[in-house]
Amino acid sequence: MEQRLKDKHPGVSSYMDRHGKTRWRYRANGRLVPLPAPNERGFKEAYRAAVEGRIRKAPVVTMPGAALPGTFGAAEKRLKASVKWLAHDDSTKFKNSRLIEEFLGLRVVPDHPLTWRDVPVKNLRRVHVEELLGHFIATPHKAKHLLVAIRKLVYVAMRLDWIAIDPTAAVEWRPAYTGWKAWPHEAMQKFEQRWPLGTAARTCYGLALWLGNRRGDVADLRWDQRVTRKVMIDGQERHFDGFDIVQAKNKNRTGGKRLFVPITPMLGEILGAADKRGETVLVTAYGQPFSSKSLTGSMAHWCKLAGLAKGLTLHGLRKSLGVYLAEAEASTRQLMDVLGHDDIDHAELYSREASQVRLAVQGMDRVVRLVTRRPMLGEPSGEPVGEPTRKPLKNKDNGGPGGRLKIVDCIEFFVGQKRKASHIVPYAPVTPFGPFQLSLRKFQSHASESAH
Repeated sequence: MEQRLKDKHPGVSSYMDRHGKTRWRYRANGRLVPLPAPNERGFKEAYRAAVEGRIRKAPVVTMPGAALPGTFGAAEKRLKASVKWLAHDDSTKFKNSRLIEEFLGLRVVPDHPLTWRDVPVKNLRRVHVEELLGHFIATPHKAKHLLVAIRKLVYVAMRLDWIAIDPTAAVEWRPAYTGWKAWPHEAMQKFEQRWPLGTAARTCYGLALWLGNRRGDVADLRWDQRVTRKVMIDGQERHFDGFDIVQAKNKNRTGGKRLFVPITPMLGEILGAADKRGETVLVTAYGQPFSSKSLTGSMAHWCKLAGLAKGLTLHGLRKSLGVYLAEAEASTRQLMDVLGHDDIDHAELYSREASQVRLAVQGMDRVVRLVTRRPMLGEPSGEPVGEPTRKPLKNKDNGGPGGRLKIVDCIEFFVGQKRKASHIVPYAPVTPFGPFQLSLRKFQSHASESAH
């Protein structure tokens, strides 16, 4: 039977593979082509193609996660396997992964299918990075985060010696940043009128505003974190009720920053009416904790029902607390310890607007009082309401406070003194003029030497 098959189809032969299965092939004219079995569908078509030399190559299938050596795709795989990456929290991983995937999927040239995933890192140049950022000129903050994502891949390549010089080092992209929008006082009043004490909306609002917590910390705050601390203030021991918080930000990498934030009377009123069915301070209508992601949409929904304009966020309440602290003239260090910031620049971002207004008014007020001797800015005209005018003290003694001291009196006093054997400290007249006092001391020393 096999012989008749060979006669009918020259070049066809069979063999036994290592698994004991019979295989068929076409072998002639320097070609070796595997064929289906003669009794299988497609044998005749495959045999005719093998004879005519129409050999179809097997399709190349790109496996998920595959990357060429030294490329940005390979750098991504190494980055996500690093200890530094694994220490990031889930939200940071998600944000950076999304940006990196978007960069790797961009085409190097618009009319060519090559993407940055398959480009060797050593081929990246500064002009390429600037062109990439230029595509996102309408969204400058996204461009900034994209630059950070590209740098992460470049740093991996530098550690693996795939590239010697960082092409992104000279690229600067600093868009203007004003931070989250603080809630105006009118918006706070409308929200509080719409959502009374005891509702989840009011509790969430109070935790974000009077503790300055981020979204994740608001969702995870528990009742058992409420403690009482003893603090020495002005030599007196005082007791404060507050929350002992470990911030969720960078918790996996650095353990999170630990804070004690005292409970203000405003927050105490909110907590007194809060639902206490669950372990967390903030719970849903079913007594279950909120997820951190759901709070963003929930706050937007609560603001809409309260008739507030768009743009007021949960994080904006955190900035509102920073503005309150700035208006109360809290120091930068106090602001950092309440909000949990590690760098001064970030802490001052929350209070920059309030500080600018307050300092500008105070500065111009000093100018007005100096030039015109009129009341402070914003005060009614008439008698000055500011600091009372200090009248000079009258004293018949020329050396007394407010009196006038003549040089002749100094000469008569110092030169006319007869110095005894024992050391006598001469009387030094008091004068309100600091530089003149220094001159008197020098003159006194010279007079004493002359007396000897």
